[in-house]
Amino acid sequence: MIYLIYDKNKKNIIIYTRKHSPVTNKSFFHLKRANIWLAAVTKQNVNAAMVFELLLKIIDVMQSYFGKISEENIKNNFVLIYELLDEILDFGYPQNCDTRVLKTFITQQGVKSATKEEQAQVTSQVTGQIGWRREGIKYRRNELFLDVLKYVNLLMIPQGQVLSAHVAGKVNEILFIRNAGMQVWDINDKIVMEAKGMKGGGGLGGGRDDPTGARSGKPVVVIDDCQFHQCVKLSKFETEHSISFIPPDGEFELMRYRTTKDISLPFRVIPLVREVGRTKMEVKAVLKSNFKPSLLGQKIEVRVPTPLNTAGVQLICLKGKAKYKASENAIVWKIKRMAGMKETQLSAEIDLLETDTKKKWTRSPISMNFEVPFAPSGFKVRYLKVFEFKLNYSDHDVIKWIRYIGRSGLYETRC
Repeated sequence: MIYLIYDKNKKNIIIYTRKHSPVTNKSFFHLKRANIWLAAVTKQNVNAAMVFELLLKIIDVMQSYFGKISEENIKNNFVLIYELLDEILDFGYPQNCDTRVLKTFITQQGVKSATKEEQAQVTSQVTGQIGWRREGIKYRRNELFLDVLKYVNLLMIPQGQVLSAHVAGKVNEILFIRNAGMQVWDINDKIVMEAKGMKGGGGLGGGRDDPTGARSGKPVVVIDDCQFHQCVKLSKFETEHSISFIPPDGEFELMRYRTTKDISLPFRVIPLVREVGRTKMEVKAVLKSNFKPSLLGQKIEVRVPTPLNTAGVQLICLKGKAKYKASENAIVWKIKRMAGMKETQLSAEIDLLETDTKKKWTRSPISMNFEVPFAPSGFKVRYLKVFEFKLNYSDHDVIKWIRYIGRSGLYETRC
């Protein structure tokens, strides 16, 4: 027997096949597409790969008939899905999953419902209205705040070799502009610079911390992938390589991006662990800042792991405050501010309890948290202009504030 169940309370639709009523000693296999669960129930010990392959084939068949697997499409094509499953399965055994063959038996066309994005696009084309911004917004001053946030992720060995590093960034914008018109951006990613005949070679040079790129002349950053807010016109980004959009009011996330090349690491931790007998251990951690001296790193926290049989810790740090937290089995070293191109260190003597177990301590990596006002990936906004044709103000009447913030993601150094 074949059953389709729609749960109105959870707003989930479940499609599953079963031979008998659900009792114990049954195996359940399921896949999820959006908020749709496809599940198969088996009575005997069957090949799991075959069951999952069947579920994937059912998904392909449904997509070929009515497009995207969604709640609306499932409800609109209930009868069609019954007919398809009746042809695909016979007494619980797969028979035919070939779409071309099925379309010779079932010639009915599926009902395709438009997505919210497609409906919004049609509405905008017909009425000229923008769904993400209301009319008649007024402010005393036209101000724009832009936060370019970069989260640095690093895994490094004690010798300084980088095992993996990438920057996951996002751009947040806060608007206080009456009837904001079109905004046009230009960023220094590799595609944009090459399209304008400004190929920048293999790195950023001295322009990493310079938003104008005055010293290097041609700052370049390679963006691996990015995602935009729905207000961005993707067609213009692909053709003209500029970010054009009519923004919503207030605060919103404009884009997210990821880059893995030419990353400037703000800090480096050099660890040294030495075991002195069975009941004592010496740990030394040297912290170096690798950004411009005129910048200040803030909210710096270094977490040095300790063995589980730690009895006591004596700490000496040249800068900041350090404390041993027994509940977390770690030494937490906090520094409020640290200028660029500086170096400081932490020394610790750890007393250990004698244990009968011969299992060696697995040294967890040293992790770090920080915040630095510079761009680790080199991502920069080259210019930002606002065009308003209805009201009598120009780009020069808009006050713009742009801030670059580098923060730690998963920033670790192995001991």
